[in-house]
Amino acid sequence: MRLKITNGTLITPYRYLKNGTLVIEDGKIVGVHQGNVEVPDAEVIDANGHYIAPGFIDLHIHGGGGHDFMDGSVEAFLGIAETHAQYGTTAMVPTTLTSEKEDLLETLDLYEKANARNTKGAQFLGMHLEGPYFALSQRGAQDPRYIRNPDPKEYEEVLAYSSSITRWSAAPELPGAIEFGKRLRQKGILAAVAHTDAIYEEVLEAYENGYTLATHLYSAMSGVTRKNAFRYAGTIESAFLLDMDVEIIADGVHLPAPLLKLIYKIKGPDHIALITDAMRAAGMPEGESTLGSLKNGLKVIVEDGVAKLPDRTSFAGSVSTADRLVRNMVQMADVSLLDSVRMMTATPARIMGVDNKKGTLVAGKDADIVIFDEDIRIQTTIVQGRIIYEKQYQKI
Repeated sequence: MRLKITNGTLITPYRYLKNGTLVIEDGKIVGVHQGNVEVPDAEVIDANGHYIAPGFIDLHIHGGGGHDFMDGSVEAFLGIAETHAQYGTTAMVPTTLTSEKEDLLETLDLYEKANARNTKGAQFLGMHLEGPYFALSQRGAQDPRYIRNPDPKEYEEVLAYSSSITRWSAAPELPGAIEFGKRLRQKGILAAVAHTDAIYEEVLEAYENGYTLATHLYSAMSGVTRKNAFRYAGTIESAFLLDMDVEIIADGVHLPAPLLKLIYKIKGPDHIALITDAMRAAGMPEGESTLGSLKNGLKVIVEDGVAKLPDRTSFAGSVSTADRLVRNMVQMADVSLLDSVRMMTATPARIMGVDNKKGTLVAGKDADIVIFDEDIRIQTTIVQGRIIYEKQYQKI
């Protein structure tokens, strides 16, 4: 099957190609051209002067469309993938919350079943286990009943149970966390610091032993602290100092414009991945919702573009979508569209180790494509050469 996308501006790794043409065959990009080219027997998509970009890659996502990955059903996985495809996401890393081990293993089983059936939504890139090895003081909206220290007996069982785990977030200052990081590195699993009160010396040791990513920078992590009158750099400052990748919830709420600008200025687009960290209410009307599984999740209220605890004392999750992240970086943080797209495509692909096949419009890579207008409103989403979403226009 051949597909030709023409009459749009291609966003390549380093430049724009106006009036560009993309040629796709058997799910792969086979040609990136300036101008129109003849492609015999191809289905043609007219981009109508819009942007043609690599598909968005979301490293950290919990739900959307009324579903959560912890709901205990294949339908939830598929519903989330289909929901976020409407907003330009072509690949995602489904993420768990802290839970009982049995619920975690069940979710890993469901991932395998859902992955085999996922043909209408964003592709899955393996599971992200967020917890349960966290600092209780930085738990955020994570359920404190399930937070605990790394236990080799437990995590070895989980690692042996499933080969679908691609990243795991933990607090590096906990007893056993360094050995845990080493073990993840041995298994080729991305280790990330998260929900942590670590100071610089602890983050440095973690970085040297496998922890190369900071999970949702600024959220649920330490900044500068005092102990016995002396100041200590926290996890936030450590992420800035070290050659560490960071992911950020660029919904404009978790991080206001000045912090988005600061992170971009210090880390640059090659070390920043934009994430939704979306819960089930993403893509849904505002109002009451549930964070986590329907069985034992936390009741929240969604307003002002974010989920909050019922007493409104704290945020309880993001309801963002990938298009909103890119739009905010352009409109709120004054970042170029080229760099904003890079942080949603090429950088997350490199962080997850799939940059050999995803993240840029390059011949030979998967045909994961998104077409959007000047306001980053999604027109078409394509996953491995298959059109899985097209905006419906009202007929006059």
